[in-house]
Amino acid sequence: MPSPVPATDPCVLCGGTDAERSAGYLRCSVCHWRVGDTIDPDVERPRVDVVYYLRYADRIKIGTSARPRQRLGAIWHDELLAFELGGRALEQQRHRHFAAWREGGEWFRAAPELLTHIAALDCPDPWRSYARWVSAALRRIT
Repeated sequence: MPSPVPATDPCVLCGGTDAERSAGYLRCSVCHWRVGDTIDPDVERPRVDVVYYLRYADRIKIGTSARPRQRLGAIWHDELLAFELGGRALEQQRHRHFAAWREGGEWFRAAPELLTHIAALDCPDPWRSYARWVSAALRRIT
């Protein structure tokens, strides 16, 4: 794994301040955007849907959003546990899978099976994962 080096300027995509050398160029350590590349203002930001897992006390909310910062800002919660790349269909699949622990709406009891699923997502920093997914989507359209 490459060791991070300080970037000359914060990443234009995610604001990360560390970079790593990859294939002869520097890329952001957080989102992997190529250091020095700009984002074309005429290109619409890609839609990146995520399923999110929020904890509030002993309950977990499973929801989805294409604008997670805005959405999570509107929901009372103690902790963002993870993001999973996917939209409404994946969210509904998760709701069906964990239906035995539903406590109302999109809230579920923090059952061991649900906690095991969240841990298996291997998402220690959901915002870093989201930044990488947005960066990858932008690279595909630019």
